Amino acid sequence: MFKDAIGKRSPGVKNVVERGAVKKFAESIGDLHPIFIDEEFAKTTRYKKNIAPPTFPRVFDYGVIDELALPAKGLIHGEQKYHYKRPLLVGEEIICYQEVEDYYEKQGKLGNMGFLVLKQYGETLNEELIFTAEQVVIINETVRKVMSI
Repeated sequence: MFKDAIGKRSPGVKNVVERGAVKKFAESIGDLHPIFIDEEFAKTTRYKKNIAPPTFPRVFDYGVIDELALPAKGLIHGEQKYHYKRPLLVGEEIICYQEVEDYYEKQGKLGNMGFLVLKQYGETLNEELIFTAEQVVIINETVRKVMSI
């Protein structure tokens, strides 16, 4: 279904690790560690700034892969992994993009299921890698049928 999309990539999109967004995100996940929200505390750490929680990149805009026409509803978030070179610093601007890493299918109890593997990247404005994220999107039989109509 998406084999032709493997290797396709979105254009880079500038994102900001915005202080208010980091605070709201930390509140939403129930982790109010001072490294995320307290500026005075952050100054005493090795980073000298607040950092974002490890799963914060979930809120970034990674751009659109034109060849990847996914429905707005019915997809299942299967898995998410993050790999960091260093933490995200509050206030910094980063460039994010994504690419289709793989697509495979498996037979399930309710029919054929597709597994779309996306790899997402966050880089400095100087193209230095900060993090990668791997996401698996599951496309169940019901959604597959709607997509093929």
